[in-house]
Amino acid sequence: MTILLAIDTSIGTSVTLSVGDVHGGTATFGAGSPATRGHTEAIGRLIAQVFDEAQRFGLGTTPADVTGVVVGIGPGPFTGLRVGIAAAQAFAVARGVPLLPVSGHEAVALSELPDHSDAPPLRVLQDAKRQELFVTEYAGIDAVGLPVLAAPPRLLARNDYHAEPRDVWPERIPSECLVHAAELRLRAGRAFAPPQALYLRHPDIYPPATPKRVST
Repeated sequence: MTILLAIDTSIGTSVTLSVGDVHGGTATFGAGSPATRGHTEAIGRLIAQVFDEAQRFGLGTTPADVTGVVVGIGPGPFTGLRVGIAAAQAFAVARGVPLLPVSGHEAVALSELPDHSDAPPLRVLQDAKRQELFVTEYAGIDAVGLPVLAAPPRLLARNDYHAEPRDVWPERIPSECLVHAAELRLRAGRAFAPPQALYLRHPDIYPPATPKRVST
């Protein structure tokens, strides 16, 4: 039985628990918070909520049963992403299960594109603050059902943005589609993304060039 827990904190906080082989199918339980802050406080509560829902559904699923942890790696803001990725890594290490990193924009594209090979291209756009946007382009769906990356995530100045018919502006990253993408990759033997956050810009805080001298 495959039991996946997905965590994303690039837009709000989203958690999904997917339990496979339930009466021949898959049962999915999701919970989320739209707040752009307080990810640390939200994650534990949302994880507990999805396991409680699985219990109410009649499944005896516990955190010890999880076989893999799916994590959204962005693009997204520095603070939000590092909280979600750290939580997912901690859960995976504690349970001794693999960490399965997936781009949040891939999950959005998977939720928007029709499930056939002639699906049209689209762009996923997300507010990156500082008058910039996160942008990822997809060319359609491949043979195993995954979005085909046409151009990797990048920053785009808002002044350079020109609307296109297939633009998608997600209000959240669907963690249930993170799970779906992970399941497709596992089934097809596809590689996962590196376990690194897609910040797409350098952090605001840098160590001093020269160590400060402390007088005694």
